[in-house]
Amino acid sequence: MDRQYNKDLVQNAKDLRKNMTKEERRLWYDYLRACPARFTRQKVLGKYIADFYSAEAKMIIELDGSQHYEEKGVSYDKERSAYLEKYGLKIIRLPNNEINNNFYGVCEFLDGEIRRSLSRLR
Repeated sequence: MDRQYNKDLVQNAKDLRKNMTKEERRLWYDYLRACPARFTRQKVLGKYIADFYSAEAKMIIELDGSQHYEEKGVSYDKERSAYLEKYGLKIIRLPNNEINNNFYGVCEFLDGEIRRSLSRLR
């Protein structure tokens, strides 16, 4: 993976960590901080910033607001996912409304995905 950071991305990632959405905050504080794989928030990976990244599980978790379902957002996400998947990373995209309306179901789903990923890699 291209580790050449654009300084704008590094500062942007720091700002995003300080100003998490309520959905990101809930997933981070109520699940990811204590899950079996270590995750980091707003990680710069090449030319993109991942919402949540685990090097150990080779996984990215993205929380998607409504802009991700518009034509421009869908196209951008497809390009971004293709770039990151080339490095063997699994990208899991979750709509914000699932965090708000089905949090425990989301956590169960993520728990299974993370455990499968870790068992494959060990």
